[in-house]
Amino acid sequence: MKFSLAINLERMDPVDDMGAVAEHTLEMVQMAEEAGFEVAWAAEHHAIEMTIAPGPFQLLAWWAAHTSRIRLGTAVAVAAYWHPIRLAGECALLDLLSGGRAELGLGRGAYQREYDRMVPGLDPVTASAALRELLPAVKALWAGDYAHEGDRWSFPASTSCPKPVQDPHPPIWVAARDPDTYEWAVAKGCNIMCWPLMRPMAELEAYVGRMDEAVAKASAAGAGPIARPRMTAMRYAAVWADPADAPRYIRALQRQAGQFENLFKQLGGVDNGFAESVDLDQLAHREEYKAETLMENLMFGTPEQVITKLRRYEALGTDFLYCASYGASIADQKRSLRLFIDEVMPAFR
Repeated sequence: MKFSLAINLERMDPVDDMGAVAEHTLEMVQMAEEAGFEVAWAAEHHAIEMTIAPGPFQLLAWWAAHTSRIRLGTAVAVAAYWHPIRLAGECALLDLLSGGRAELGLGRGAYQREYDRMVPGLDPVTASAALRELLPAVKALWAGDYAHEGDRWSFPASTSCPKPVQDPHPPIWVAARDPDTYEWAVAKGCNIMCWPLMRPMAELEAYVGRMDEAVAKASAAGAGPIARPRMTAMRYAAVWADPADAPRYIRALQRQAGQFENLFKQLGGVDNGFAESVDLDQLAHREEYKAETLMENLMFGTPEQVITKLRRYEALGTDFLYCASYGASIADQKRSLRLFIDEVMPAFR
């Protein structure tokens, strides 16, 4: 099993220093590289202090300048926010500047609030259509001159400048949840990123089943069996040596979850980029956010508990994406990652 790190620039309070937040992400990436993590992933979000990521390729290029081995990817670039020529060029430029370490993760996006500001009129259905139009166009631009006539974009013959260092192009990942997206992504030769979020292990098992079904359909439709693409599962992670530390990490996650639910469902206000944290007890699925449920479903616990949980991911054939950003303090994020590196990862070597 391979390990990756998702780390965001996040401010949970206006008093948090932006410079310290940015420097923290670099230090976490450098820790991950030293430990042998495969990829460091940066998100894309706009006008949200909880996830400050307006230019993921800028952030990845900064990390690239201060690392030498860890791969660098978007998790995820939101398809509808990008013109194909611009996305192809920016990803290829990252590949060049990083010495061939780029990974391109694509998705439809998460927040209607963000859609309304970035692309008025966009919704999850049209965002999915944008993803399906964008990906083939980017691959064609990487290959050479290409003209496009589509529902969202049209342009005369053009190409990506520069071209990617990797041949034929950087690995491509698609954020997938529904079966149709799995089938489409697998048919296009893409790897899969999935977000079980706070849901039980059965959610991840369902995603693995969708992957297997998509591979079977693609194999039946082609000339023979295809190789199973890679699959990585993101979970929030917190590792502690002293169980007395658990409530601190759980409270941080619950606070951030209240902001996420607000942004996802537009349940509250957003003041100067800071989303109101809604009352989780008022949600229909409030049981997901109870401390005992989070302890069971998330990658939270002592090193021994986390190793036991990860064995199930290993048995399912998924890699693990360690998400470090959920409102915990900088000190707590570093403490948790250090324990994961020192006490958990050796069990999987």
